[in-house]
Amino acid sequence: MLFTSCIERKKATQNSEIKDVPVSKLQGEALARIHCSRCHLFVPPDSLPKFSWREDVLPAMAFRLGIFDGDQQPDSLFEKGSGGDRVRNANIFPDQPLLAKADWDKIVNYYIDSAPDAMPSISYSKKIRMGLTHFIYKEVAYSQRPPLTTMVKIRPEGKGVVYADGKQHINSLTFLTPNLEKEQVVRLKTSPVQYREINNTLYVTTAGKNIFPNDAAEGTLQKITTSGPGMQLNSTEVLIENMQRPVFIAYGDLNNNGREDIVSCEFGNQTGRLVCYFNEGEKGYREQLLNNRPGAISAVIKDMNGDGLKDIIVLMAQGDEGVFYYENKGDSSFEEKRLLSFLPLYGSQYIELADFNNDGLDDILYVCGDNADKTPFLKNYHGIYIFINEGDLQFKQAYFYPLNGAYKAVARDFDLDGDLDIAAISFFPDYISHPEESFVYLENKGELDFEDYTFPQSTNGRWIVMDAEDLDGDGDVDVALGSFVYFTPAGDTTGLGKKWLSTSPSVIILENTIK
Repeated sequence: MLFTSCIERKKATQNSEIKDVPVSKLQGEALARIHCSRCHLFVPPDSLPKFSWREDVLPAMAFRLGIFDGDQQPDSLFEKGSGGDRVRNANIFPDQPLLAKADWDKIVNYYIDSAPDAMPSISYSKKIRMGLTHFIYKEVAYSQRPPLTTMVKIRPEGKGVVYADGKQHINSLTFLTPNLEKEQVVRLKTSPVQYREINNTLYVTTAGKNIFPNDAAEGTLQKITTSGPGMQLNSTEVLIENMQRPVFIAYGDLNNNGREDIVSCEFGNQTGRLVCYFNEGEKGYREQLLNNRPGAISAVIKDMNGDGLKDIIVLMAQGDEGVFYYENKGDSSFEEKRLLSFLPLYGSQYIELADFNNDGLDDILYVCGDNADKTPFLKNYHGIYIFINEGDLQFKQAYFYPLNGAYKAVARDFDLDGDLDIAAISFFPDYISHPEESFVYLENKGELDFEDYTFPQSTNGRWIVMDAEDLDGDGDVDVALGSFVYFTPAGDTTGLGKKWLSTSPSVIILENTIK
C-alpha cells in the first residue's frame, strides 16, 4: 500500500499543470532577502565563492522553492522508505513553484555576480602550545577498527568507560574496566548515541538503523537493567520508540510531579522535531511537540527565571540556527523565545550553560563548526563562543576562540583553581596547517583570558565525541575522546585519513593528574 501510494502521488504530480507565477518587479537582492528568509537568516553573497553558490547551495534552495530542471521533483530528493514519505508529506520540496522562474534567475544572477571567485585564506597568528601539563595520554586496550565512535561516556563510581560504535548492522556498546581493558561488548539493532547510568539501570538513546542524517523514525530510548560485576544484562525495555533520529536527550522534572520527563532533540534531516515526553508512570510517556523543524541538536533543562518551574534551552542547527528558550508556563505549556540567531553556514553543534563570571547567572558556551554539508570551507567564525547573561535572559558575546570545524566544548574546572576551563574538539580542523586543532585545552587565566594547549598525539584519531568526568575517583576531571573515521577529510593530503583506518583507537583518555 505504501509503495502504491508513492506511485499514485508521483503520477498526480506528473499530470498536474505547473501554475504560472507572475513575475515580480523586484531586483535580485530584494528577492533573495524575501525568499532566503523563509527558512533562515539572509546569507550575503560574499559568504561563499561563486562555484559553491552555483553548484551546491543555489540548486538546493531552488528545490525548496519548487524550481526544478524538469516538470517534476527528482526522485533523488527523497530517501527510500518511510523517511522519504515523511519528506513528501511535509511538502519540503513543493511540486508547484513559489516564485516565477524569471525571478529565480534574478536571485541566481545576484549571487553569482556578487560572490567572490574564491574564499580568502584563513591564517591564525596564534600557535597552540604543545603539551598538557597535568594530563596523561592513554589509549584503550580494545578498539572497533575502523572506529565509528558515536558516543563515549565515563561511567559513574569509577566503573570505567563505555563507548558506542555505529557501523550499520554491527551497532554495539563496548564496556571497559577502570584499567581500560575490554569487559564486554553488547550488540544493538540501532546506533547508540547517548548513555545514562543510574545504579544498575542503563538508559540508551539510539538514533536509528543509520547514524547519518535521515528522516526515518527508527530511534528509541531503551532501558536496560544489569547485575553483577560483569554487567550481565537482565532485560531490555523500549521506553520510547519511533523517534525521528534523536541525537540528544535532556532529563528533568518539567511538571513537578516527582517523575523525570524527557526533552528529545530529534534532528532528522529534511524534517525533524523537538519533543517533550512527559513521564506518566505506568502509563508510559505522553508526547508533546515543541518544534516541528529539523536540527534540534542540544538541550538543557533548568529553571532559568526562578519561578520554580524547569525551562528548556535548545540549540537548533540545520538552517534556522539559534538558541531558543522554552519558558515553562505550567500545565504542560511552553512559550518559545529566540535568544540568539546564527547564519545557516555556522554549523551549530553544542551548547552548555555555565557561569563564567561568577555573577550567579548562567552564561552560554556555544560551539559551531559542522563543515560536512555543502560548504566544506574553512570559516573564520567557526569556534567557541561565550555569551554572557546580562540579566533577563539577554546575552552578549564576550569571548570567541577561533577553532576550525569545532564540534564540542565542555566547561569544567580542570586545574582546580576556582574558575572554568574549557576542553574542546574539532572534527574539521585545518589538517594542512593546524592539525593540532583536533583537541584544544583552554586554561582560564581569569577575566575570560584563556591560554590554549594541545597534546602531541592529538592527530591519532578524528575526534567527534567527548566526555569529561572523574574516571579514577581522585577528585579531578578526566577527559575521554572518541574517534570517527568513516570518511577522510575533504582535500586531505596529510595521509592521516589512511592512517586512521587501521590505527586509530576508538577512544583515548586524558587522565588528569592535578590531584
